[in-house]
Amino acid sequence: MAVLVTGGAGYIGSHMVLALLDAGHEDIVVLDDLSTGFDWAVPERVKLVIGDVADQALVAETIRVHRIDALAHFAAKIVVPESVSDPLGYYLANTVKTRSLVEAAVRAGVKHVIFSSTAAVYGEPEVVPVPENLPLKPINPYGRSKLMSEWMIADAAVAHGFSYVILRYFNVAGADPEGRSGQSTPNATHLIKVATQAALGQRERLDVYGTDYPTPDGSCLRDYIQVSDLAEAHRVALDHLRAGGESLTLNCGYGRGYSVLEVIEVVKRVSGREFEVRFCPRRAGDPAQIVAEASLIRDRLGWKPCHDDLDAIVAQALSWEDRLRKRNQV
Repeated sequence: MAVLVTGGAGYIGSHMVLALLDAGHEDIVVLDDLSTGFDWAVPERVKLVIGDVADQALVAETIRVHRIDALAHFAAKIVVPESVSDPLGYYLANTVKTRSLVEAAVRAGVKHVIFSSTAAVYGEPEVVPVPENLPLKPINPYGRSKLMSEWMIADAAVAHGFSYVILRYFNVAGADPEGRSGQSTPNATHLIKVATQAALGQRERLDVYGTDYPTPDGSCLRDYIQVSDLAEAHRVALDHLRAGGESLTLNCGYGRGYSVLEVIEVVKRVSGREFEVRFCPRRAGDPAQIVAEASLIRDRLGWKPCHDDLDAIVAQALSWEDRLRKRNQV
């Protein structure tokens, strides 16, 4: 049986494909419309189907032809401020299309679903670190669109008898340590990517949105998880489900927070370069601090992160930007 990775030509999805290959899984199919992903990010021995996850006929045919038993769904829009200005676009991409995909998967007999969710479902958490059982109060359309999809998947699983793992990401960063993939979207908003681009002279400056938050230095506090560790969490989730494991909803983070200003200092130190930092007003939809209570994923899935080192994460991001620059010059 095979696994279908939607968004597998993108940042996190491509690392999931690498994690599967590294673990000996060969039956992998990627479905991606290449709107933000890249065909070169998919290894040659992996089948790439170009299309929309909401194309139910295409999804059904792909599942049938490749004997898909598991779905890992990464395809989504992910920029919080953009979700505030374009909520309907986010509900379409993250909620409506997920509903269509899950319906097609159910009809085709898919047994297991792994869903890429987000810590944004917690909103402004009253408890930090954030446990999975905290009340869900998203404060932006991105978080709401993902929470709606969580509800749909859980309800559909009860009705139709499939199992699932929902993984709530905190802030994803870094790149494959072997340099095979990384964050490649030209206008990405991830802090570490933007900061490394500023350090390398690819951006004029770095904007910091808000320095008056109730945090130690006034800037937002986040839990940064290395992308290969996150991909490995998905891989062990797949093994868990295929072994008959129960459905789960789990945080993916390290349980340690760094402020925006702390990250900037690490980027400057690791790169050995200074760059301009401009302080701007807060952006709509940004919580002050959000850090994972991450013990449950270790207990239930036996997940053991290997890359919990901010300096190393920044070094990976810098190295990937150099590789990407050379690729784009070809």
